[in-house]
Amino acid sequence: MSNQTLFHLIGLFFNQRLISQLHASANTIASYRDTFKLLLIYAGKKLGKSPANLTIEELNAELIGDFLNYLEEDRRNSIRTRNARLAAIHSFFRYIAYQQPQHGNPVQRILNIPQKKSDKRIITYLTDEEVKSILEAPDRTSWIGKRDHALLLTAIQTGLRVSELIELKIEQIKWGVGAHIRCVGKGRKERCTPLTNQTEKILREWLKENNAGLSFFVFPSIRGRKLSRDAVEKLVKKYASKAKTTCPTLKDKNITPHVLRHTTAVSLLHAEVDTSLIALYLGHESVETTQIYLKADLCLKEKVLAKVIPVSTVYKRFKPSDKLLAFLDEL
Repeated sequence: MSNQTLFHLIGLFFNQRLISQLHASANTIASYRDTFKLLLIYAGKKLGKSPANLTIEELNAELIGDFLNYLEEDRRNSIRTRNARLAAIHSFFRYIAYQQPQHGNPVQRILNIPQKKSDKRIITYLTDEEVKSILEAPDRTSWIGKRDHALLLTAIQTGLRVSELIELKIEQIKWGVGAHIRCVGKGRKERCTPLTNQTEKILREWLKENNAGLSFFVFPSIRGRKLSRDAVEKLVKKYASKAKTTCPTLKDKNITPHVLRHTTAVSLLHAEVDTSLIALYLGHESVETTQIYLKADLCLKEKVLAKVIPVSTVYKRFKPSDKLLAFLDEL
């Protein structure tokens, strides 16, 4: 099989399968793109060839397995990231099985590489005191501080994903009575998320300061462009680190943008909002996803325990009624 065929198949997979047929989101395409860049660079170095000269036969099950180990051991990627990369590879080779059925056995071996199981850890979320400390961390006398404070408050109150925050444009906000944000989340699902009076006020103040048009990003970079995911992760860590000086309980927590989303969910649970409504609020694919917050919140478990009626039992020492039983009891 020629080198051009591999290039041709990868092109068809992205342009025909992902973009045209599946209408995949920009985030999905970017994730798959990054997976194949990593895979092809790794394969090229391992085989002593440039990525452009690789053939489809060289992307075999052994190489894919080595690549997955490389992600975990050398790049220190999590099992979740490893599985996401494998899912993209599986998707490509399912397409290969359709386009090039003569490669059935080698392709099937790749498709048989299993997802790796990982420990399900209890999620991290912030208490009210921790939220207050982080929101007070930005210097609100500066442009960046005002932006970051507005971003953090919006993230914690609405539970928007990082991708939704950085893509958010001014035209997606409805002001006044029934103020809300309209966004498109995973699976191209559109949803409306209400804004509290406090969040609406802070956003108004920030956008007045920023003085941008409706089609501009709500939280732009200093050059007016879209913030990157890395930039949001860095600013969250920066303010969490600063907040640790005034809130000691933050020292044992790894604060990421997704922790802010978890905090939104737990605060809704504390307000006794039904999990089906929380799933709708956060844009979860299924209510099952929302169940992780029930397992994580100790306060909810304590409330359940408090409702349990203790059993009243009179305890008596057992006394054998028979000499033989008494003998056996003393052995």
